[in-house]
Amino acid sequence: MKRTFKEALEDSPIIAAVKDEEGLKKCTGSDSRVIFILYGDIISIADIVHTVKASGKLAVVHLDLIAGLSSKEIAVDFLRKYTDADGIITTKPNLIKHARELGLFTILRLFVIDSMAYENIERQVKSARPDVIEVLPALMPKIISKICAISSIPVIAGGLVSDKEDVMALLHAGVVSISSTNADIWFL
Repeated sequence: MKRTFKEALEDSPIIAAVKDEEGLKKCTGSDSRVIFILYGDIISIADIVHTVKASGKLAVVHLDLIAGLSSKEIAVDFLRKYTDADGIITTKPNLIKHARELGLFTILRLFVIDSMAYENIERQVKSARPDVIEVLPALMPKIISKICAISSIPVIAGGLVSDKEDVMALLHAGVVSISSTNADIWFL
């Protein structure tokens, strides 16, 4: 499964990140093979994941954004048992470790807002050992390029991507994929 996931990221460099029902409907018609689910609650998440999976795409749930779930390992257990999600996104290294133990694909989301956050990337990645890291905001190709150079795992960039020029600059910087909630980007 992990190889399939990495292949999907490489084959489809644009990841549709959905934040509402309208986005969910649109993403099923996109070429994105991976869908980031950035909304929902404990009642709706299984149905949202099912919709993504029924369209033949891989479903990755941003655990931190699902209403009613805590930032504890039991939330990962819940997703594993009650949904067919392929993986999780989180900012919490302990949840990454647990999700890996359960066989889920893991993405550690990192907000690089200053030099201290940048300097902590290697430590966080080494501690959590995610399959992929996602760096936000994406619109700093020079920094993204440095992160790609020091990272031994694939890097996704997301946040504030608005056009093809942004996508090309990020791919040139070395990311494997770009995540975006902007539906126009999904159909480039």
